[in-house]
Amino acid sequence: MLDARNISVARKNAPLLTFPDLSVEFDDRVVLLGPSGCGKTTLLSVIAGLLRPATGAVNFHVRDVYAMSPRARDKWRGKNLGCVFQTLHLLPALTLRQNIALAADMAGTARYEDRIDQLLVKLGLAEKSHRKPDALSQGEQQRAAIARAVLNKPQLLLADEPTSALDDANAEVVMDLLVAQAAETKAALVVATHDTRILSRFTKIIRLDARVKGAA
Repeated sequence: MLDARNISVARKNAPLLTFPDLSVEFDDRVVLLGPSGCGKTTLLSVIAGLLRPATGAVNFHVRDVYAMSPRARDKWRGKNLGCVFQTLHLLPALTLRQNIALAADMAGTARYEDRIDQLLVKLGLAEKSHRKPDALSQGEQQRAAIARAVLNKPQLLLADEPTSALDDANAEVVMDLLVAQAAETKAALVVATHDTRILSRFTKIIRLDARVKGAA
């Protein structure tokens, strides 16, 4: 499904940051493992079409992501990718339901209200769907971000450090949600983390070079 080959990223006044090749197939569970500063977030951004690499190519179903125009790349991302960032980016003026529905609006697809209802129920958010983010707990906000990421049934689900700030019990809950939601649509799951507690959840482990400095 996705191949990222010969990827390097330019850094100001520093050598290129280079990454191992990555191949992702349907149903894969891939972890990008490494400590802070090894480039996990940078590589996720490249895969998501958000950061153009200095060298190499990211191909999605043999199509070069960075050969697309910025507008086409935005549309591609909205239809094919679901992203859960460290910063959840829930809009404070919108309700939880409106924040989830925003994924469909941004991708230019129809709002399937019944699917939003199903996600709200599955993630235990149905009774709080009309609340705004500041009236939700951190865990509820994170579940809302997961719901938004999977609304359009993406083929590839990306998550950046989803468990690193959580205790053991809540880390398990979040991973249960990510794995279950990916499995529901047969999506591949790629998680960037330094959290070794969750390694058993993955079919592929990509270890990034801890000696590389200056990366996100």
